[in-house]
Amino acid sequence: MLVLTRKTAETIRIGHDVVIKVISCGRGRVKIGIDAPTDVRVLRGEVAETGLLATLKRNLAHEHSAAVPRPVAG
Repeated sequence: MLVLTRKTAETIRIGHDVVIKVISCGRGRVKIGIDAPTDVRVLRGEVAETGLLATLKRNLAHEHSAAVPRPVAG
């Protein structure tokens, strides 16, 4: 993991298209702004984890329902 120190109004560039700017710091929080192309998905970590968990649960439920033999009508 790369760890950088930045002051308010300083930026970090990722590739050519993503810029992260420190907006403010204080009271144990850092406020950042992210400038990225619309096709780059930007999510807070807890949102990404929640979404990933929901996706895994859906996939597991789908796999389980596909694996359970269905009775033949007749």
